[in-house]
Amino acid sequence: MSQERKRRCDRVANELREVARTLVGRLRAESADQALSISQTAVLVRLHKARPATVADLARAEHVTAQSMGATVASLEDAKLVARTIDPTDARRWNAFLTEDGRRTFLAGRTARQAWLTGALEERLDDLELRRLDEALALVRKVLGE
Repeated sequence: MSQERKRRCDRVANELREVARTLVGRLRAESADQALSISQTAVLVRLHKARPATVADLARAEHVTAQSMGATVASLEDAKLVARTIDPTDARRWNAFLTEDGRRTFLAGRTARQAWLTGALEERLDDLELRRLDEALALVRKVLGE
C-alpha cells in the first residue's frame, strides 16, 4: 500500500468515526426523554431483534463482562422493561425478554430517532445527494463485513 493511500485511509477512517459518533449522539438526543443508557438501549435492541437471550449471550454480543450485563439487565428489570424466564432447553439458565412496556419503550425511541433522521434527509439533501448517500451506505456495510 502506498503512503498516500495509507494517509487517505487514515483520514477517511477518522472522519467516518467522527461522523458516526456525532450521528449516534444526535439520534440518542431524539429519544433522550426515555433516559436509558447506551447499554440499556443496546439490550432492548438485541432482545427486540433476537428475542430472549441469556445474560452471557447479551454480554458476548455487546463485548462487556457478564457482571456488567447482569447489572444492566437488572436495571431494566427494575424498570419493568425486561423480565426473565427459565430457558426451556436448560433449567439452570435464565433468558431475558422484553416486556410489553419494554417493547413499547423500544419502539417509541426507534420511532422518534427514525422520524428525526427521515426529516433531516428530506430537508437537507436533494435527490442526487440522497442517492449518493444511499450508495455510500453499501460501502460502509462492506467495510463492516456485512
